[in-house]
Amino acid sequence: MMDLGNDTSEVAATARITSPIVPRGSIAGRALIAVVAIMTFLASMTTGAVLLVRASASQWQSDVSSELTIQLRPTPGRDIERDVRSALDAVKTQPGILEARAFTKDESAKLLEPWLGSGLALDDLPVPRVIVARIAPGAVVDVATLRRVTVAAAPSATIDDHRAWIERMRSMTGAIVLAGTGILILVIVATVISVSFATRGAMAANRPIVEVLHFVGAQDRYIANRFFRHFLRLGLEGGIIGGIAAMLTFGFSESIANWFSGTPVGDQFAALLGTFALPASGYVVLAAQAVMIAAVTALASRRTLFATLEEID
Repeated sequence: MMDLGNDTSEVAATARITSPIVPRGSIAGRALIAVVAIMTFLASMTTGAVLLVRASASQWQSDVSSELTIQLRPTPGRDIERDVRSALDAVKTQPGILEARAFTKDESAKLLEPWLGSGLALDDLPVPRVIVARIAPGAVVDVATLRRVTVAAAPSATIDDHRAWIERMRSMTGAIVLAGTGILILVIVATVISVSFATRGAMAANRPIVEVLHFVGAQDRYIANRFFRHFLRLGLEGGIIGGIAAMLTFGFSESIANWFSGTPVGDQFAALLGTFALPASGYVVLAAQAVMIAAVTALASRRTLFATLEEID
């Protein structure tokens, strides 16, 4: 006679190995992958945009803080060209000034074109003259002394050290970072809610199996670990899909920006976000964020599972 006992035990052992508690190819599982992928993509796009704005703002602040602008207004009874030369010589003698250059009358008039348009005859208008001074790297300029010396050379001169612009850029950057953080938190909360519903759905579909395992002595931790691994895998798949999609979007963003270069829209976005190219550290942040969302997915399912198991008890 054939020994059916060993065959039966081998079949049962194989069934235990190959039959997971939670089906891997369920419709709910595929839907959750899609949800996590979308959430990861949105979170990555938000984080990437914040990183781009912060990098551009840092570049703006660096450029603006390294310059001083001296404006000279034409006044009756004074030779504006002579005042410009005197003020320029006074600025160049100050410590910490790397170089200084006076804009010509035509160059100063071009600065007004964004507001007045081009092709206008500005010869009869008192167009101010501008001197731009660059500060040496690491140097500190005594603005009060510079102002006093410049005004002595040209009484109509006024100095702008761009502090107001720097403060505005810092405020704008802070607001953008705060808004991006808020959006990221909302995305994570939405992901947790979606995973909680998916976990309850999986528990409802597999409740008889979970109840049998529970009543035959399987510990809650054993059952939870199976669900944890299942949802961690789903979260990783969705996170990888969404993260790669976001990385490809930023990877091709520089080429897309070049298509619109020279247009008003393209110039405005280039001024706001620079070259649209994330540094290597930015891609590392996006990859870490995708893994974090996958971990949140698994932890949310584990927490929901323990709550459901307490109801069974």
